Amino acid sequence: MPAIVLVGAQWGDEGKGKATDLLGGDVDYVVRYQGGNNAGHTVVIGDKSYALHLLPSGVLSPDVVPVIGNGVVIDPGVLLEEIDGLQAKGVTCERLLISANAHLIMPHHRALDKVSERYLGKARIGTTGRGIGPAYGDKIARMGIRVQDLFDPSILTQKIELALREKNQVLAKVYNRRRIDADPIVEEYVAYGERLKPYVADTGLVINEALDQGKVVLLEGAQGTLLDVDHGSYPFVTSSSPTAGGACAGSGIGPTKITRVIGILKAYTTRVGAGPFPTELLDEMGEFLRTTGGEYGVTTGRDRRCGWFDAVIARYAARVNGITDFFLTKLDVLSGLDKVPVCVAYEVDGVRCDEMPTSQTDFHHAKPVLEYFDGWKEDITGAKTFEDLPDNAQAYVRALEEMSGAQISAIGVGPGRDQTLTLRPLI
Repeated sequence: MPAIVLVGAQWGDEGKGKATDLLGGDVDYVVRYQGGNNAGHTVVIGDKSYALHLLPSGVLSPDVVPVIGNGVVIDPGVLLEEIDGLQAKGVTCERLLISANAHLIMPHHRALDKVSERYLGKARIGTTGRGIGPAYGDKIARMGIRVQDLFDPSILTQKIELALREKNQVLAKVYNRRRIDADPIVEEYVAYGERLKPYVADTGLVINEALDQGKVVLLEGAQGTLLDVDHGSYPFVTSSSPTAGGACAGSGIGPTKITRVIGILKAYTTRVGAGPFPTELLDEMGEFLRTTGGEYGVTTGRDRRCGWFDAVIARYAARVNGITDFFLTKLDVLSGLDKVPVCVAYEVDGVRCDEMPTSQTDFHHAKPVLEYFDGWKEDITGAKTFEDLPDNAQAYVRALEEMSGAQISAIGVGPGRDQTLTLRPLI
């Protein structure tokens, strides 16, 4: 039975939470497979808005089992705060499952993330300072601390003391910062383990058994394709693989189980943090997109950089992820414009590029080649079908579909759960 991957097709913040919530009634499990609390999803249900950071969006659907997979890095304090916050709003988290193999974000990871970004100055990556990169770095260096370590205080103590031998040297001698004491951290994290233990499971086994039983599993990535550590705008990327390939490694299922890959595209483009952004608007139109679209980070509150839709990026995402369907979000934000520009290619040193440039240098120097489409003045937030959209809005969507390399199967015309037009079934 189907394992469906939901992936951001730009630089993140495309509206994956809305898409997951839309599919929630048709899936049995929603699995978050990478990232940490450096990303966020916003889901609007009625007059309530839910900001999720570590919990999968499926936690808001009463019949869905939400799973935090092995590929996620978890700050246990943040996770417990998020669980408590949802339960205070009447949302139960009793079905939540957490992989025993997921790695933990530790205090030294947060400390190093913040101080190293300050140290880099103008060359900084633009991280959230929440320790995600250093946690993934320790995972790859085989110095990581996992969820399962919380339940063996002796092992936990040994691992924390070993990690701090090196980290304290760096903090004190390189960055002139205070050393971190192991004892209070052990005490704090053992207490986290006591609260988290009821949720911990062999999630890879659970997911595979669910698929064998005919259940539908939705694999949910954080961030987006252009932030993938291998396939994104390196080095201005995240520390994991948000692309569809990362869904297998981050959840514990094989690639032959995946039957569909849904890419989420915003009707324009945004990104947070430093790095190249060919269609970025630094004028009043960029501010229009930011304010009209509410483009402020769910996790950080930072202003998002805004620009026109980039078809080069969309085609690249379709290729890298094997996207079968696109979900186009925030089409309503473009209402009221006389003309809607779209980047159809780049110009690099006078040469037209229809695909992503090979080198980082060329991508930094890429200039958008724009094509202009007629806009629409009508309010489309009440549309119920594709045919309800103004002719120019329909033409814009069809043009993006042709340029992007996969069919557009759903369109968001507002933030609400019921403000989605379904052109084709996504499951």
